[in-house]
This record gives sequence, C-alpha cells and structure tokens, in this order.
Amino acid sequence: MDITRRNLIRWLAGGTAAAAATPSASAAGATHQFEGYEGSFGVLHDTTLCIGCRTCEKACNEVNDLPEPDRPFDDVSVLETKRRTSSKAYTVLNAYNADDNEDGVVYRKSQCNHCLEPACASACFVRAFSKTPEGAVIYDPDVCVGCRYCMVACPFNAPAYEYDEPFTPRVVKCTLCHPRTTKGKLPGCVEICPMDALLYGRRDHLIKVARERIRKYPERYVDHIYGEHEMGGTSWLYLSGVPFEEIGMRMNLGLTPAPAFTMGFLSVVPMVLTIWPGLLTGFYFLNKRREEIAESEKKEAVNNAVEKVLHDIARSEENEPDGEERK
Repeated sequence: MDITRRNLIRWLAGGTAAAAATPSASAAGATHQFEGYEGSFGVLHDTTLCIGCRTCEKACNEVNDLPEPDRPFDDVSVLETKRRTSSKAYTVLNAYNADDNEDGVVYRKSQCNHCLEPACASACFVRAFSKTPEGAVIYDPDVCVGCRYCMVACPFNAPAYEYDEPFTPRVVKCTLCHPRTTKGKLPGCVEICPMDALLYGRRDHLIKVARERIRKYPERYVDHIYGEHEMGGTSWLYLSGVPFEEIGMRMNLGLTPAPAFTMGFLSVVPMVLTIWPGLLTGFYFLNKRREEIAESEKKEAVNNAVEKVLHDIARSEENEPDGEERK
C-alpha cells in the first residue's frame, strides 16, 4: 500500500479520535488522595540550626560519586549566589537575607522533596519514577524516553538532565539515599551534618518532633511545618524561624497533590501510546520512500553522466583525423 503523507495524517486523526473517546484509567483514579505509605521515612530540615557549612553538599557528592565542583566545598562564598540542583549537584545550600533573624541570614538546603504523590511520577507516561514504601522517589533510567515532562511538572525544580551525556543521558536528582537507607544507613547529608540540622526518621515521628519544637519554642519558629500538607505532603519537611517566603520557598502551592493537576495531561497518554507505534511506522515508510526516491534519482543522475561522457568520447573520436593524417 502506498502510504502518502495525507493518508498518514488521516490515519493518525482517526486514531486520535478513537483514543479520545476512550475513558482514561488515570483520570478515573484522580479522585483519591494518597496520604503516603504507613511508616515511611523522611527528613526534617531545621533551618534555625543550619550554619551554611556545605558539608551536606560534600557528603552528597561522595555518596553519589559526583564530580568535584568548580569551587571547593569549603568555599562558602558560593552561597551568595542562588543555586539550584543540577546533574552534578543533587543538593545545594543557599543563603537568604532575613531581617527577622538575629544573624540577618538563614541557610536552606534544597533537593528533591520526595512528594507523597510525586508530580514527576504522575507526568511520566512510561513510569520511570515511582514512590517507594520507604519514602524515596526513585528513577529507572532503563525505561526513560527523555521527554523531560518530569522537569516541567515538578513544583520544586528538583530533577535535572544530563545534557553533557549524549549517549546515555538521564534525569537525575536526590534519591533520599535509598540504596543506603535500605541497608540501615543514614542519608549521607544527615549523617555528616555537624549541627543536627537534618533529622532522619519516620515521617509521622518527624512531624511530632517538629510540632513539639514549635510548641516549646514559639518565639523561635514559624508555626508551620513546610511539607506536611504542601502539594499533598512531602517526605522532606522544613522548620523555619522566618516566613518561608523569605527563604525562597513557594507558599502558593496549595494542599492538592500534583496528580490532580497532571491528569489533564495523563488523560491523553493512552492516546499517545496508541498512535505512537503508528506514527513511528508512518515516519519509517515516509523516510524509506524518500530514500528510495533519492537512490533512484542518484542512479539516474549517474547513468545520465555516464551516457554524456560516452557521447562526448564518441563525438571526439568522430572529429579526430585517421592514423595517416595524424602522421
């Protein structure tokens, strides 16, 4: 069958309409809010205890075998410029001017917050991201197609892409040291923190600890646990002595889990998965046909060139004098 571009478009349009008419299983399950696995773990970051030493960054670098930074970890001048996580830094520390703080500065560590209902997972149509019962959101590079919808969906700008890896690029981020914690070890950043600004434990216990600190020292803390309910809740929790807006944290996220906002996108995923093989097949045949035409034109051009050369040789021989005359 001759597959023309017009036929391909008609075919895809028909597949799109049929898929759109089919109810999405993802959308059907959007009404239920997942409140996290019972007994899952997380980290409480008490920013009132953080001194900006960057040892957490160093530990993260070592645990994940990341390359050395351009500026050494003992160079705290980097804190003067706001940074975000990258493919070479799964966690970063930033300094924020805070008039309400007696020191005039507050330090906050940024990394993946490991949402209870991760936006990255809900936006990924190949399920490269998953929430583990232990609390971490982990990534499977073997199924990732590199669409990077996870980066767009994340409200905390955590995932990064390895643009400098042309053959095996991955989406990378903090794993909550899942390979370590499943062996009974602490996350690298928690283990090394000299001020105990990071506390690892069961999420429900961390919330109790945070509430007790707020109750006991109301003059020291803002009466809010960031991450307890934001975006449906996260496994990484924060305490602060100044308004969270002053330390660069979004307070406009609301309490609704991310999947409720990504279901509009997910509702077309079955359609994408349905038409994608056909789309690739169509492109294959179009390219194949174009290659065949190009090959045919090339052969024709070669034949014409050969015929022209032979014709020129024949004409040249006709115009040359015979052997006697050449003498």
